[in-house]
Amino acid sequence: MYDYDDDDATESLLASRFRGYLPVVVDIECGGFNAKTDAILEISAVILGMDEKSVLDVEQTYFHRVIPFEGSNIEDAALKFTGIDPWHPLRVARGERDVFQDLFKVIRSAMKANGCKRAILVAHNAHFDHGFINAAVARHDLKRNPFHPFSSFDTATLSGLAYGQTVLARACEVAGIEFDGNEAHSAKYDAEKTAELFCGIVNKWQKLGGWPLR
Repeated sequence: MYDYDDDDATESLLASRFRGYLPVVVDIECGGFNAKTDAILEISAVILGMDEKSVLDVEQTYFHRVIPFEGSNIEDAALKFTGIDPWHPLRVARGERDVFQDLFKVIRSAMKANGCKRAILVAHNAHFDHGFINAAVARHDLKRNPFHPFSSFDTATLSGLAYGQTVLARACEVAGIEFDGNEAHSAKYDAEKTAELFCGIVNKWQKLGGWPLR
């Protein structure tokens, strides 16, 4: 059940552009590929905004390290790939439930400010991140999940169309976006680069006359 208090919200250019949806760019680093059994280790979400000229850009970034949920699986190969040490004594992390509850509050606040009724996930290979979000929601019986339950924008597909590349680093290179491979596989870095890529594609399409300015 979704219950949004948007009576006082005025539809923004952003809401008008995306049919009342707020695009939120997400990246999740985890302990494997199985959303139901493998731990979420980091999550980052980039809230987007749109100016009076309908230019889409980054508005704010949410990032947190996550304590693996009880009984979760973590593959050694995943840790080697991401470089994350979930048990590092100086690692500042919070429980999964608290992290998602705070994230959802941030997103709902942005939705209200933009007159949006729901958020839509944007991610590189979006099905992967969407699965982990839905699994966490089910695991903790979280209410008022702002994301559409199955629709998303996949930047792997969009960049394949726009730039002929589906790998994030290569798509960014073709798009003229700086990408440091040493920083990759951090949820914050990858989410911010994915956001740049998505904004670039949307803004390029707008300049080509992709949709009328209101």
